[in-house]
Amino acid sequence: MLHKMGDNFKLHCYKHNGHINSICEESTVIEETEDYLVCGNYKTLLIEEDGRGHRTKEPAIIIYYKHHWFNIMAQFKEFGLFYYCNIASPYLWDDGVLKYIDYDLDLRVFPDGGYRILDKNEYKYHKKIMHYSKDLEFVINKELEKLIQMKQENVGPFNREILNEYLEKYKKILNSK
Repeated sequence: MLHKMGDNFKLHCYKHNGHINSICEESTVIEETEDYLVCGNYKTLLIEEDGRGHRTKEPAIIIYYKHHWFNIMAQFKEFGLFYYCNIASPYLWDDGVLKYIDYDLDLRVFPDGGYRILDKNEYKYHKKIMHYSKDLEFVINKELEKLIQMKQENVGPFNREILNEYLEKYKKILNSK
C-alpha cells in the first residue's frame, strides 16, 4: 500500500506479547518505496503504555523498513543530530495505522558519531518472560549487526546528505499546510 507525500497516519508500537507500548498520534509521509517508508514529525503527541503523554521537542525523520527488523529516527536537536534506532519487526498497516513490535534493544548514535547499544537488560528480561524463540533471537542479533554496519558505513539515513534532503521535503510539507 503506497502512500503519497503529505499523508498523515497514526502509529502503534507493541511488545511481543501483544500489549501496546506506545502510540504516536501523527506522522507525515515524506516518501514511500518498495523497501521503506520515510516520515517526519514535530511536536507530535506520544502516549506511553501507562497513559502518560508528551510532545516531541524537535523535528525528526523516521525510516520504517518493510524487510528489516529495525527503524531509524534522526532527531534534529539543538545540540546536534542524534539517532534513536529501535530493533523492531518490519511494519504493517492495519486499518490505516502503522504497527510494529518493539524488541527492546536500541542503538543510540551521538553527534560525534559514537554509538551505544541500549536496553540490553530489558531485552534479556523480555526474552525470558515472553519466550522469544531461538529463530527470533537470531534475527534480532543479525539485524542489530546490520544496523551497526549501516551506521559505520554512513549509508541510508546515516548519510547526512540524504537525511538533509528528507528534512527539506518535510519542511516544505509543513509550510504548505
